[in-house]
Amino acid sequence: QEYEEIGFEIEQWPEYKAKSPLGQAPFLEVVENGQTFQLGQSLTIARYLARKFDLAGKSAEEQAKAEMYADQVFDLLNEMVKVHFEKDITRKIEAANKLFTESIPNSLKVFDNKIAKNGSGYLVASGLTWADLFLADFLDRLREKKDILLSNAPAVKSLYEKVLDHPKVSKWIAKRPKTEKYLYQKPQNFD
Repeated sequence: QEYEEIGFEIEQWPEYKAKSPLGQAPFLEVVENGQTFQLGQSLTIARYLARKFDLAGKSAEEQAKAEMYADQVFDLLNEMVKVHFEKDITRKIEAANKLFTESIPNSLKVFDNKIAKNGSGYLVASGLTWADLFLADFLDRLREKKDILLSNAPAVKSLYEKVLDHPKVSKWIAKRPKTEKYLYQKPQNFD
């Protein structure tokens, strides 16, 4: 689907904030037949686009499972954001250790078992959903830790590779704007 992605500098935020439906970014604006439709909240936008472009799951049950998996990824992402913004170095190290030795490995184990069990190579049996895309994006944010974590999750690793090899995804990756999307930065004295 053709679209225009508008990024802005922090100084431009007041202008965009006034245009956004909830006074927050990101937000989606769809213009069709002279009508404008706006949505805020990242996961709401993702679910809307997933339904619109047939990436939500083939049944109500698959849609619910895809949303459940995406919500789990979002929980991990929120935990990673907390690590990033923690100012106290001791708490930052503790939170990062928990994230990388418990939270992410435990979730990857669950995902790995679900992928292996359903036989499709994706999180739901019918194939690629937005939850798979979200999981792959999250894994990209892990940078050098990704390979270590995926060594214990072969089905998730295979899913990740399939997502990146998807023709439309690989085309997007080749042309996407270069931004700093990695939220986790290793604190000093952290192994």
